[in-house]
Amino acid sequence: MDNIEIEDDLNAEEQGEQEEFYEHFRIVADKGQEPLRIDKFLASRIQNASRNRIQNAARAGSIYVNGIPVKPNHRVKPLEVITILLAEPPRDKELKPENIPLTIVYEDDNLLVVNKPAGMVVHPGYNNYTGTLVNALIYHFDQLPTANGERRPGLVHRIDKDTSGLLVIAKDEYSMSFLAKQFFEHTIERSYQALVWGTFAEQEGTIDAKLARAKKDRRVMQVYQEEDEGKRSITHFKVLEEFHYVTLIECRLETGRTHQIRAHMQHIGHPIFNDAAYKGNEILVGPKFAKYKQFVENCFALCPRQALHARSLGFIHPITGKKLFFEEPLPPDMTALVEKWRGYSGNLKVED
Repeated sequence: MDNIEIEDDLNAEEQGEQEEFYEHFRIVADKGQEPLRIDKFLASRIQNASRNRIQNAARAGSIYVNGIPVKPNHRVKPLEVITILLAEPPRDKELKPENIPLTIVYEDDNLLVVNKPAGMVVHPGYNNYTGTLVNALIYHFDQLPTANGERRPGLVHRIDKDTSGLLVIAKDEYSMSFLAKQFFEHTIERSYQALVWGTFAEQEGTIDAKLARAKKDRRVMQVYQEEDEGKRSITHFKVLEEFHYVTLIECRLETGRTHQIRAHMQHIGHPIFNDAAYKGNEILVGPKFAKYKQFVENCFALCPRQALHARSLGFIHPITGKKLFFEEPLPPDMTALVEKWRGYSGNLKVED
C-alpha cells in the first residue's frame, strides 16, 4: 500500500530581500514505488502544480531527494525522501478589498452569517487571489480577526468553491475562538442537501470512514481502511426524494473534513450529481438510450457544478449564549435541476 506523506499546509514564508513566497512539501515514496520521473511523480501528487512548474523548480535546484538536488529526469525510487520548494506566483501581501455583494442572512456586533453562491472561492489561494469571499468581507467590514491566518480573516470554516450555502463569519477574536471551539468539538449543527446518483436500499444511514488526500491525486480525498491513515469522518444521510436514477438526500455532518460529503458519497457508490472531481459528471445510472443521455446532459448544463448546498447552520452565540439556527433553501440552479428530475421521474411512473 502506498505510504506517501506530504506536508501541504502551503505556509508562505518571506525569503531574503525579494520577499518571495514559497510552498513547502515533503513526500516519502512508497516502498513499492516503481521508477518514475520526478516531474511526473510530483505533478500527480501536488495540487495546482503543473509539470512545467515542477521542472522549473528542479532546474532552480529547489527539489531534493535524500537531501541532494536533482534534475527533472530523476527517477523516483522506493522510500526516497523528496522535499520541494515551489515559488508561488507574485502577489501583494495585503489582501485587496473588493466591492462584491454579499447575501447576509444575519448580522450583529460579533458575527454574521452569509449565504455563499456557487462559484465563489472562500479565501485567496493559488490562482484565486481576487473575487473571493474574503475580498468581499474586508471591503464591507473593518478589522476582522485573523487568528487563523492573514489571508482568512473572520473565517472559522469554509465550503468548496462550487458548493453553495451558509457560512458563519466572526467579527472579533473572542467570537472566532468561541466558534472555532464549537467546530473542533463537533457541536455545530450543519446539514446539506445533495442530488446524488442512484437509489438507496435504506432510507437513512451513517458513513463512518476515515478520509485523507488520495495518494495518486492530491486534489481529492479518499477513504482509507488502514488504522494509521486518515482522520475519522462521520456523515449521516437521509433520503428526501427519489427520482428513479438519482436521489435528493440530506446530509448531517458530525465531523467537517475537506470534501467529506463528496468523498463519502462516492465511497458508498452514490457520487454527487455533476461532481467532476468524484466522477459524478458521468452518466452512472439509467438506460443507454440517446434520449436519456441528452436529458442528463441538459441537466448537467442546467446545474454546471456539484449539486451540493449547505442548507442549515446552528451554533451557540459567543456572547449571548443563545442557540442560533439558520436555513437557506436550494438556490435556483439546484431547484431547477430537482424539478427537471421530478418531472422526468413522474413521466416514467405514468408510463409504468
